[in-house]
Formats: sequence, C-alpha cells, structure tokens
Amino acid sequence: MEAVPVWLRERRTGVGRPAERSRSEVTTAAIALADREGLAAVSMRRVAAELGTGAASLYRYVDRRDDLLDLMTDEVVAGYQLPAPGGPWLPGLLEVCRQGRELMRRHGWLPELVLTRSALGPHGTDLLEHVLALLAEHPASVGRKLEAFAVMNALTAALTLNELNNDSGALQRQGAYLAHTVAAGRHPHLTAALTGGSLEPAPQFEDTMSRVLTGLLGD
Repeated sequence: MEAVPVWLRERRTGVGRPAERSRSEVTTAAIALADREGLAAVSMRRVAAELGTGAASLYRYVDRRDDLLDLMTDEVVAGYQLPAPGGPWLPGLLEVCRQGRELMRRHGWLPELVLTRSALGPHGTDLLEHVLALLAEHPASVGRKLEAFAVMNALTAALTLNELNNDSGALQRQGAYLAHTVAAGRHPHLTAALTGGSLEPAPQFEDTMSRVLTGLLGD
C-alpha cells in the first residue's frame, strides 16, 4: 500500500486533457455526501456522481477511498477558529475540545474517522502546533504533550459519538433493557447502582475533558 500521504503526492494528469476538477472540489463533494447520507455512502462512484463525472476521473486526484476519507477529515479540521495561544493551558485545551465537539456534531461521520484513522494532514498539523503552543511553558515531556493531543481527539470523538447515538434513540433503548435487567434480578450490583437513589448526574463534556487532561498533565 502507498506509504506516501495523499497531501505529498503529485496529482495525476490525463494525457491531452486539462484538469476538470480540483482535489478541494472532490473533497467538498465527499463531505457534502457524507453529511447528507452518512459515511457508508462515500465511494469513488458516488462522489464522482456528485461532481457529474465518471469514477475513473477521480483517480487523477486520489488513489483510493481511504485517501478521500483522510482529505475529508483534514478539511473539516480547517473549521477550528482558535484564539492565539496565551494564558492558562487548561482553558486553551478545553476550547480546542469544545470546538472539536461542535465540528463532530455538525459532521456526524467525523467521530468514527477520528477513532479509526490516524491521518494527520496540513490542518491537523496546524491544530497540533496550536496545542503544543498552549503547552509551551508546561513542564511535561514532549511525549506526554503528544499523548494529551491524541487523548483529546479520541475522547472528544468517543463522547460526541455517544451523544449522537443517544440523540438517535439509543439511550431510550438502553434504558428499556436496563429496566428489564433490574426486573430479572440476576445482577444485584447493577440493580443496587441503578435503584439506590444516589446516582449523580452524568458529568458534562467539559468536566470530563478537564479531569482527564488534568490527570495527564497535572494541575
């Protein structure tokens, strides 16, 4: 498999034919398709149809569907509007997490790609630079800072994916099954936890991210 990332590959040119599209246009069409119909709908054929061309023409811009997915993820990352680094590191990191959550809720297919693909393109690299700038004065090692960046992305994606699933009715279905489990009486510890009357509200997104980042990097 091609080891060179898509951003470093030269675009192929057809013999005697001028380019009809740009890689950016292909990426934009793929994002629009995924926003409308979900990630499973994104294929070379469908994206080509969005552009009014044949699938073969897309191979002038990307070699495979995986390239397209990487381009889509990085293009969405361009949507961050982050202030210049300055001040305490934790509020700065939480702002990155907040904006990441907003982007992932807007593009419901994005959390899956963040969790399953490790592509880091031009905009993703800019985001990493921003995070490292926020942590420039922090005494943690470079390795720990890079770990924090990876955990921020993965946890934001996981929590947002859980929110999106709850929005789709999964929470109600889960609650119905848990009620059945309690009634069956075969899980006494779970029953006690659910019926003890002392359940605290689920932690909010920023509270969870704050506790995790503080645990990784210290106060």
